[in-house]
Amino acid sequence: MNEDLNLPAAAPRAADSPKSQSPASTAKALFRTMRPKQWVKNVVVYAPLVFDGKMFDPVLLLRTTVAFVLFCLISSAVYLINDLADIEKDRLHPKKRTRPLAAGELAPSVAIAAAVVLVVISVPLALWLDSSFFLILYSYLGLMIAYSFYLKNLVIIDVLVLAAGFVLRVAGGVAVVNVERFSPWLYLCIAVGALFMSFGKRRHELVLLENGAGSHRAILAEYTVPFLDQLIGLVTSTLVVFYSLYTFSAVNLPANHTMMLTIPFVLYGLFRYLYLIHVKKQGGAPDELVFKDKPMFITGVLWVLAVIAVLYLA
Repeated sequence: MNEDLNLPAAAPRAADSPKSQSPASTAKALFRTMRPKQWVKNVVVYAPLVFDGKMFDPVLLLRTTVAFVLFCLISSAVYLINDLADIEKDRLHPKKRTRPLAAGELAPSVAIAAAVVLVVISVPLALWLDSSFFLILYSYLGLMIAYSFYLKNLVIIDVLVLAAGFVLRVAGGVAVVNVERFSPWLYLCIAVGALFMSFGKRRHELVLLENGAGSHRAILAEYTVPFLDQLIGLVTSTLVVFYSLYTFSAVNLPANHTMMLTIPFVLYGLFRYLYLIHVKKQGGAPDELVFKDKPMFITGVLWVLAVIAVLYLA
């Protein structure tokens, strides 16, 4: 583990980097800072479409896809703002020090301009899509900006805010689809699932950074590995209960309770993730881990196929 920390000296400051870069390299650095790999988090906006039985409605599918794109644009603006706020702290992190802003590959002025453009161009599209969706989208933006500058420094609140971000994504999907049978249990499952991954990420950061954790992210000084293990155990049990209750109590599911057949996939996915963070010391980017770990990815695909089969073929 200590070998991960024996890296070269911190990345150069933006002021120390070359004064001029080609437009292509600047565009590449900007795109990296927008974190396209993390756009997968916005896929939850499709949950209302799928679970309300409207996945094959072309109009609603298009509306949901537009909502997904808008959440990607706004979340990218948030990532730009967050990286601008955390330039100095990111330089102390063994992995985040390579981010374009921290490494001096992207000028702060360019990042600021890009964030403003992303926010502004999303306004007319969101209003055109749905007024309720517009309010949800920009409530998400406001919450994440508050997180970047203040809420991330409040113990436990920091993780609850991240979970709220996922709930707002789902609410956005509900707004554009005008759902009729979307179960409230799914809001709880998504919120608790986000807590599960966020606590796992906090644990990974503590283990990775060891004594330097507080220097990179002040809030990590308020957490300990044993405390996070207790929280992870609590939310794991809660998620299993909530999802199980959904599978046999939601009114929009088949009366034969076939959705209960999807519970084993959820259990294995949770257990596999626990194995990865406790035994393999992974979990720094839960959204990417799903794709990097083959058993996790296969389980996720099987769960999606099973859900579609139950909702649309049963």
